Amino acid sequence: MLVKFQSLLALVLLCFLLGVMTDIFFTYANLINVMRQISVNICISVGMTLVILTGGIDLSVGSLLALSGAITAGLLKFGLELPFIDTFIGFTLFGAIMAGIITGTSLGAFNGLMITRFRVPPFVATLAMLTIGRGLTMLYTKGFPISGLGPQFSYLGTGWFLGIPIPVWISLIVVAIAVFITNKTRLGRYIYAIGGNESAAALSGINIKKIKTMVYAIAGALAAVGGIIVTSRLDSAQPNAGNSYELDAIAAVVIGGTSLSGGKGTIGGTVLGAIIIGVLNNGLVLLNVSPFWQQVIKGVVILLAIIIDKYNSKSNG
Repeated sequence: MLVKFQSLLALVLLCFLLGVMTDIFFTYANLINVMRQISVNICISVGMTLVILTGGIDLSVGSLLALSGAITAGLLKFGLELPFIDTFIGFTLFGAIMAGIITGTSLGAFNGLMITRFRVPPFVATLAMLTIGRGLTMLYTKGFPISGLGPQFSYLGTGWFLGIPIPVWISLIVVAIAVFITNKTRLGRYIYAIGGNESAAALSGINIKKIKTMVYAIAGALAAVGGIIVTSRLDSAQPNAGNSYELDAIAAVVIGGTSLSGGKGTIGGTVLGAIIIGVLNNGLVLLNVSPFWQQVIKGVVILLAIIIDKYNSKSNG
C-alpha cells in the first residue's frame, strides 16, 4: 500500500522541509513560479512516458525543444525567404507555431523510423538526434538569440486565464489528452502491450513499427510544445535552450513510477514526478545551492528512483 503513495509522500515531505528551511517557498509568487516552470517539464515528460512505456528512451527532447522554439521564433519574426524562386513567405502566429510543432513531430518520427526500420537502439538513435538537433539549432540561429517576438506570442508564456497561467492550462490539456489516450483508446492498450511483451504483442497482430514511430512522433511534438512555451516566456529563442531537459523528464517519469523496462506506469504518476522535480529545482535555488551541487543532487535522486523501481519490480515479480 505504501508503495502506491511513495511519490506523494516524498512530495509532502519535500514541501514540508522547504517550508521550514525558507520563508519564501509557500508564498503565492513562488508557487506560481513553480507552476510555470513545471508546465514545460510536464509536456516533455508526458511524451517521455509514452516512449518509456514501450520500452524505449528519448534523449533528444531537449534539443528538439530548442530547435522547434527557434523555428517558431525565426518564422514569426523573419518569415521564410526562397531566393531561388524569388519568393518571401510571411507567417502568422498560428502558422509559426504549427511549423515549430511539425518540426518536432517530424524529427521525433525520424527517431522512430531509425529505431524500427533500421533497428538502431533507442539510446543511440536519440543520442544522435540530440546532437543533430542541437547543431541544426545553432545553424538556424547562427548562435544568437531571436528576440522581440511580440505581445501576442509572449502571452502564451506569460499570460493568465481565469487566474491560472497559460502554460499551466497548456500542460493540463496535454495531460488530459494523454490520460484519455492511455486509458480509453486502442493506441494506449497497444503501447502498454508492446512494453509488457513485444513478442507477444507482435504475435497478436499489433503493428509494432507503426505504434513505436507514432509514440516517438508524439514525444517530438510535445517537446516542441515545451519549446514554444519556453520561447514565449522568455520572448526569445535561445540557441542553448533545453540543455539537460531530457534528464528532468526521465527523472519525472521514473519518480512517477513508470518502469524503465516498459509496460508499467501512468500519466498521473509522471505529473506527480514532474511536480517533485520542479519543487526540488525551486527549493535548491531558494536555498542558494550551487548549480554544480544541484546537478549532483538531481543525479542522486534519479539513481535512487531507479533503485526503488528495480526493487519494486523484483518484489512484484
